Amino acid sequence: MIDAVGNPQSILLLGGTSEIGLAIVEAFAAGRPPRVVLAARPSDRLDAARGRLEASGCAVETLDFDARAVETHTEVVRKAFAGGDIDVAIVAFGLLGDNEKAWTDVAVAVELAQVNYTGAVAVGVALAERFSEQGHGSIVALSSVAGERARRANFVYGSTKAGLDAFYTGLTEALRPRGVTVTVVRPGFVHTRMTEGLKPAPFSTTPGAVAAIVVDAVRTRKELVWAPAPLRFVMSALRHLPRPLFRRL
Repeated sequence: MIDAVGNPQSILLLGGTSEIGLAIVEAFAAGRPPRVVLAARPSDRLDAARGRLEASGCAVETLDFDARAVETHTEVVRKAFAGGDIDVAIVAFGLLGDNEKAWTDVAVAVELAQVNYTGAVAVGVALAERFSEQGHGSIVALSSVAGERARRANFVYGSTKAGLDAFYTGLTEALRPRGVTVTVVRPGFVHTRMTEGLKPAPFSTTPGAVAAIVVDAVRTRKELVWAPAPLRFVMSALRHLPRPLFRRL
């Protein structure tokens, strides 16, 4: 269980090579290195992620996980819990994709939807069952401000994140009576491999800064956070702008 000062003894990272996800694990490990389960497709990047966390003192195991293979997600989650309770599960996998290809190519659009939304829902349902049985723990879902109001530049990606956000916001309410906290995280532009080469948006941030916000949210049982925090007010204003004005911006 999460101890009195907010340090989890075990963490499941779904999307085991995610830069933001790994930064969150490392931020928790600074208090007390936990047991970590990294779920991702086998690769050199996964091996590097395991070595990186082991160097921080974490006991690490890996599971073969493919976000597209939703029929396997329940079994992956079962295996993750086989070694004992999981205190924090982080849903951190996703694709940014090419928006121009996504709205003109069915295969590209479907892949984005399958990974970012369908895959996230599948693991969410599996996690909900396991955490309900435990009666404690936290689920962290990495959403995006892109899902709060779709922009022409990334509306396909934004639509998938809007779906993920709605699902985990609802899961927050479903699991609260069972002693389980769900935290939806809405980052803005984060400097990662995924966004390399793109023009940074205002209030751009780093994986480490997002991680600090997530760790505080889990420890204080917050159910919704923005990264950085001022984006909450920016997005609130943007959501209510008339469409012609929003289009200009």
